[in-house]
Amino acid sequence: MADTEKKAPQEEKQHKRNFFKGVRSEFKKITWPTRDDVIKQTVVVSIITVVVAVLIAFIDLGIQYGLNFLTGLGM
Repeated sequence: MADTEKKAPQEEKQHKRNFFKGVRSEFKKITWPTRDDVIKQTVVVSIITVVVAVLIAFIDLGIQYGLNFLTGLGM
């Protein structure tokens, strides 16, 4: 009994070490984007966000105009 109680914490420590070694190994395999790539992608996402927001605003205004016209509130 005493042997199994002493092995459990050792095995747990070894398991944690192996886990973090695996994480470190996987992080080394990551290909990080360059600064220029990040800037370009950020600009593209920002432009697309603005374009979609404008489209949604026009669609919303069109629906609002149509509903007001149908209900007679547009007069």
